[in-house]
Amino acid sequence: MVVLSQPAALEHCSLIKTCKPTCVFTGIPVIDLRDPEAKTLIVKACEEYGFFKLINHGVPMEFMTRLEAEALSFFNLPQSDKDKATPFGYGSNKIGPNENFCYEVNDYILAVKRLAFEVVEIMADGLEIEPRNVLSRLLRDEKSDSCFRLNHYPPCPQLQALSGRNLIGFGEHTDPQIISILRSNNTSGLQICLRDRTWVSVPPDQTSFFISVGDTLQVMSNGRLRSVLHRVLTDSMKSRVSMIYFGGPPMSEKIVALPCLMAKGEESLYKEFTWWEYKTCAYKSRLGANRLGLFEKTANASL
Repeated sequence: MVVLSQPAALEHCSLIKTCKPTCVFTGIPVIDLRDPEAKTLIVKACEEYGFFKLINHGVPMEFMTRLEAEALSFFNLPQSDKDKATPFGYGSNKIGPNENFCYEVNDYILAVKRLAFEVVEIMADGLEIEPRNVLSRLLRDEKSDSCFRLNHYPPCPQLQALSGRNLIGFGEHTDPQIISILRSNNTSGLQICLRDRTWVSVPPDQTSFFISVGDTLQVMSNGRLRSVLHRVLTDSMKSRVSMIYFGGPPMSEKIVALPCLMAKGEESLYKEFTWWEYKTCAYKSRLGANRLGLFEKTANASL
């Protein structure tokens, strides 16, 4: 769980990062999971943006709203109580005085994991991968290194002092896993970077999920599907709560381009590595670094 602490005064913090205002992007692909053409649309969206909005997903709305309510209750606890929580990963530990929190988290995670399995299997159909569980088996594996994260960005009225600039709450990065599934409340903040390096704001929708391609999937598709660079801005008046499931492979899994996705004679763009190797590299590097660049093949890679 992550909380963005409110700075006492922005002018006294030399590490505050800001950016220029950006436009709201209305071109985000919106995909109905029950659409017969979903497999084609998902692949197209992942090729162009590495990102899409998913509707008619089957996850009960009450799972989302209950977890959001419990999350806000948790984030409003005294800091000493919040410090007792495990800072990374998920489980059924009791957090603070409210024992319902762990149940809401687990109900939500189970539903979103099932959704992740379905999404990557439909994606495999669109890519004509056989068997269709090539990706989902990595997420279903009992040793899958998947995780769940709750983020809270409190209102930041000090933004008025930034003279029209936006405060960056979570810096630009790609997700290292296979895919991530994000849901947030109706407060804006999420931005993605387009191919032309333009940053655009994603309109919030608390009833839908936003799916992002991760670095691992980019490698497995040999660059056909691209991981999306994204960041989060804070809001001056409203708090933002987001919940994200990151679907990752087992630590020992060798990550390599799938032969069925490469044309005859096509070479892999990336060196083979294990998920443990890449994860270790990712978390040692700067947040916005091009981590995949360290694993790209070059003309003299074999020297």
